[in-house]
Amino acid sequence: MYKKVFGTPFETYAITQTVPETDEVKYFSVKEEGNQITFTLPLENNDIVYGLGETMGGLNKRGGRYISFNTDTADHQDSNPSLYASHNFLIVDGSIHFGVFFDTPARVLFEIDYCNSGEIKVVCETDCVNVYQIEQENAYLITREFLSAIGRAYIPPLWAFGYGQSRFGYMNEADFEAVVQGHEENQLPLDYICMDIDYMDRFIDFTVDKKRFPDLKTFVAKLKEKGIQLVPIVDAGIKIEPGNAVYEEGVAKGYFCKNKEDGLFQAGVWPGMTHFTDFLNSDARAWFGNQYRFYTEQGLEGFWNDMNEPAIFYSEYTKGPKKLNMILDMLLGRFRKEEIEARRIRDYQSFFHQVNGKKVCHYDVHNIYGYFMTMAASEQLDKILDHRFLLFARSSYIGAGRYGGIWTGDNTSCWEHLKLNVLHMPSLNMCGFLYSGADTGGFMGNTNRELLLRWLAVSAFTPLMRNHCGKGVARQECYVFEKVEEFKDILSFRYRMIPYLYSEYMKAALTGDMFIKPLAFGFPEDDWARKVDDQLLVGGSIMMTPILEEGAMSRSVYLPEQMTMVKYDGKEFHTMPMSAGMHQIEARLNEVVFFVLKDKLVPIGKAVNNTSEVDLKDLQFLGDGQGYEMYIDDGMTKEYDLKNIVYIDFSAI
Repeated sequence: MYKKVFGTPFETYAITQTVPETDEVKYFSVKEEGNQITFTLPLENNDIVYGLGETMGGLNKRGGRYISFNTDTADHQDSNPSLYASHNFLIVDGSIHFGVFFDTPARVLFEIDYCNSGEIKVVCETDCVNVYQIEQENAYLITREFLSAIGRAYIPPLWAFGYGQSRFGYMNEADFEAVVQGHEENQLPLDYICMDIDYMDRFIDFTVDKKRFPDLKTFVAKLKEKGIQLVPIVDAGIKIEPGNAVYEEGVAKGYFCKNKEDGLFQAGVWPGMTHFTDFLNSDARAWFGNQYRFYTEQGLEGFWNDMNEPAIFYSEYTKGPKKLNMILDMLLGRFRKEEIEARRIRDYQSFFHQVNGKKVCHYDVHNIYGYFMTMAASEQLDKILDHRFLLFARSSYIGAGRYGGIWTGDNTSCWEHLKLNVLHMPSLNMCGFLYSGADTGGFMGNTNRELLLRWLAVSAFTPLMRNHCGKGVARQECYVFEKVEEFKDILSFRYRMIPYLYSEYMKAALTGDMFIKPLAFGFPEDDWARKVDDQLLVGGSIMMTPILEEGAMSRSVYLPEQMTMVKYDGKEFHTMPMSAGMHQIEARLNEVVFFVLKDKLVPIGKAVNNTSEVDLKDLQFLGDGQGYEMYIDDGMTKEYDLKNIVYIDFSAI
């Protein structure tokens, strides 16, 4: 890896290595004009372009227009150029093999063979950027070098690989107890339940509504006895309210962002008018992260950070409609997208950070705000707790994957977003986000049992497996549907797979590898594998082949080599060797089908109701390999190391 430096780039801490400098950006033509830089690269017809992490579009990014500008949006369709994250890493794989990372927190436009232009066009809205370049033999090796440069991926606890249930609308202890009861009565595995903003006192961070949760610490301990964790949400804005100790201390110590007049910027979010912590200030980061003690003192060990783009409903400068009316207006289409975007930009241009004594406009560094919030929480939780913790967030930038995981935001209960979930996973892994997943079943809209079962079968392979939906939509807990035993079958599959998923995740994180890869990364010389984007390699031994079409009970699968097909029916794993080539496979709604690669093994555990019952040593193995490197530890210690790998040798048996 080498870098070309333009101007004086803002430090994002995305790259953790010292990288030598070069005088050129290879393959690209560069045009510096005003305060922006344009990079242009011609493409050959057979070139594939990977990367960009969390964006719309296919695994191959050709044909798309994407804008890195972290945005609170539920509009997840190809016409929307921006989602919640900015992952400015691209790989060109074809006539050349070349990776490039445009490291800037400013807004960046990517047009990749857009309107059949035959070129990549990247426009950075700044004249200060580090451009990191990697040349290797193929896309997979480029990714490995990039992952090494951005640092080791976040290490979650073992229980974070269990099943999580969530809903915006669980209001009190009784609602959470009902979820536990629903799982217990139907023998559905469960490891954690997420707490959305209704647990708070009037949506204020670091508070609990005492009427709804009169003794949270005791309630947390009660659920932990059942092996179930509670995972509260934490939003970015601190409510402006005299008497609130967090608010008053933040004001007194100067930890909040300033407005144009050098006062404190005020923005309306869920609790009303708030201040935003200046996460670009290291002291403010430490202060905010230390507030998580409020939760850890209640026994909580998992957290999800939300609204950290940051999301703004209105501000002191863009009064507009108040939050509820604004949301309704947006849903009813009373504001065009352009007007909403213009108001959002005006807000981001209206507040400022203090960085090394200098005033920095938020708009110019917008894309790292959520990343630095995750950094703030992770660094302090690492000091507060003597064991691992669960942490995932919505907004991110490359580098945030060292500190926590991410979920892909407010998706919709539709088949298109199930497919998008599959496409996001390898792209996120390329950018260092190994612990990731989507809102299983969809956040908005009304799911149905077929869609949820197929989605669970996809999420069963992703590290983060959380069923989450919004208020005012149909309930989607597994136990509310008919034939609940079919949901039990899929969840049983997940828990029996945890020994493999955990082992492969830990090895990937500790060696700078991907956990989920495109099929082409494992078979770079196979032209057909390069065209497949809905068959993914999970760890070093598995190819997942989910059914993603409504009403379908079968699908075609391409095998680049001889593999072992595995079908789980809720009770047993059935195996069958299959030759290379095209095959039609069948899977009923309660079944999961995957393939074990040639000469590989997959460890399978016993059926359990909770990760506390998972035995990483009592295993069976699937596949035709002669040995397997099994990572084994207690799932909580911070002393994770490759020395914890035990080689299980079958060659002498």
